[in-house]
Amino acid sequence: MNFNLTLIGQMISFGVFVWFTMTYVWTPIIKALQERKAKIAEGLAAAERGHQEKALGEQRALQLLKDAKSQAADILGQAQKRAGEIVEEAKVDARAEGQRLVVSAQAEIEHETNRAREELRGKVATLAVAAAEKILKKEIDARAHQSIVDDFVRQI
Repeated sequence: MNFNLTLIGQMISFGVFVWFTMTYVWTPIIKALQERKAKIAEGLAAAERGHQEKALGEQRALQLLKDAKSQAADILGQAQKRAGEIVEEAKVDARAEGQRLVVSAQAEIEHETNRAREELRGKVATLAVAAAEKILKKEIDARAHQSIVDDFVRQI
């Protein structure tokens, strides 16, 4: 067997094999590798976007939490202010009610004082008539001398 002829045959077979592989095998393999590379690149880009969105979401959550705390502080301040106003209103109402009770009590005291004076005037008049009767040793008609008794009572 001829070594050169075998070598040339092997070279031709290798060339046909290379041509066949480059035409029918290599192209789909390269295409599959490029698709896989594109998918991996998309996956990495999506992961990067996910990290960025996560960071933005955390920032938004912190901002919302900060805003919520601020609103809670405002609401608490308003509630405390309103509580102070209610307490002040209650104090004003209590003072007004106390003043009204004092005026009412003073009016009642005045009324009782006048009633007691009238009662005392009647008793003094009765005592005066009784004393005058004893002094004069005779009975005095209170109805007949009512104007004298009334003048006496007014002087007291």
